[in-house]
Amino acid sequence: MYDERDNKFLERAIEISRQGMKSGQGGPFGCVIVLGDEIIGEGCNQVTSSNDPTAHAEVVAIRQACNKLGTYQLTDCDIYTSCEPCPMCLGAIYWARPKRVIYANTREEAAAIEFDDDFIYGEIIAKMEDRKIPFLHLPHPMAKEVFEAWKNWEGKIKY
Repeated sequence: MYDERDNKFLERAIEISRQGMKSGQGGPFGCVIVLGDEIIGEGCNQVTSSNDPTAHAEVVAIRQACNKLGTYQLTDCDIYTSCEPCPMCLGAIYWARPKRVIYANTREEAAAIEFDDDFIYGEIIAKMEDRKIPFLHLPHPMAKEVFEAWKNWEGKIKY
């Protein structure tokens, strides 16, 4: 399950969340990515300081770790985060394919301080016509051509 090593890295993620919050970078969230016993990526929430709604702690840390490793996969890594990941970060984590995710606060605790992701979780499972932001399907032959080219491209790297 978890051990003292996990506690050490989780505490680092929590400290990064505190530092990011106090320095005005964004909300109270931090993340550390570890390979073996080495921190290879870390990040705090930088949404408001960078004007980037995707600059969540987990995404920042994933980008840093992947850049350091020179890969888009974090297969042998552990992700430590100060809070249960939001839907966007959850998607990024699954794309990165880490070994484990260890988190401190829950999404219910985040909702209690006005970081409520229930709306987004609901939108994910909603029918297209029921979503709050309209999603309009406009099929286009050029888009199909690009997909067909990918399907037949011998130089592609599957991921």
